[in-house]
Amino acid sequence: MTAYGWHASHEQIPPTALLEAARRAEQAGFEAAMSSDHFSPWSARQGQSAFAWSWLGAALQATSLPFGVVTAPGQRYHPAILAQAIGTLGAMYPGRFWAALGTGEASNEHITGDRWPRKAVRNARLRECVDVIRALLRGEEVSHDGLVRVDRARVWTRPEEPPPLVGAAVSVPTARRCAEWADGLITVNAPPAHLRAMIDAYRDAGGRGRLHLQVHVSWAREEEAAETIALEQWRSNVFPPPACWDIDTAETFDAVSEYVPIEQVRGSVQISSDLGRHTAWLAQFAGLGFDEIALHHVGQEQDAFIDAFGSKVLPQLKAAA
Repeated sequence: MTAYGWHASHEQIPPTALLEAARRAEQAGFEAAMSSDHFSPWSARQGQSAFAWSWLGAALQATSLPFGVVTAPGQRYHPAILAQAIGTLGAMYPGRFWAALGTGEASNEHITGDRWPRKAVRNARLRECVDVIRALLRGEEVSHDGLVRVDRARVWTRPEEPPPLVGAAVSVPTARRCAEWADGLITVNAPPAHLRAMIDAYRDAGGRGRLHLQVHVSWAREEEAAETIALEQWRSNVFPPPACWDIDTAETFDAVSEYVPIEQVRGSVQISSDLGRHTAWLAQFAGLGFDEIALHHVGQEQDAFIDAFGSKVLPQLKAAA
């Protein structure tokens, strides 16, 4: 049966408020949670970007929810440092943590001052990082010279069972590549036919583990308010690759998205004041075979969304399942 989780968007909400929202989500009936990991928001209007790894320790302690994080090794994070972070949370909260690994976005990674590589190089770099992280989580000493360099690294604090390393993908070819190494797959809401093709590509290539989906939603008691929230907070997130990978500042995202219409935002966000419609959308996604669906309300105020979905939407989904 599909588990429904809540997404912590550090780009939009201060960490103290986000922690309170995590507690509220658990009390409302959400069964899991996941976290973004950004250095920069997508828009100056969002206005936040706390350090996810500090927050994750607090959130795991404050709740009993399992948590995942979507992160990018290789530039902003050296893979040995990321392995240490994963190992520490896995040791402190065994069985409750997973990390999804992707190639990242320039808006977060350019801060190192290193050149933002082309996509093929980023793919190869990620694959090297995966091997380094896995070896370190097994307790091996690792030296490596390639697109990333490692010198005699060893992670001393580790869980008995390494946390799952999930592949992050938004395209069919990437989903197929993830099957080579991942313990699961995560993607974002898209037309069902595209999601079906991604799942099939991953499974047909031998992909194992759980299937995760992040769904962007905008809900308010009035339709116009739901549209206003989505347009104000998420219109910078409507651009397909390579634009979303290569734009490197929040200010540039704001400039290119200034005149994005609500119709275009609807392609990225499930917008409605009707809880029944949200329930139907989520049931359709669950029917594709996703094991866990994390709901990201794109508004900065989370309480009303958490309460409404916890009392009305989640019970209907569970009853239908």
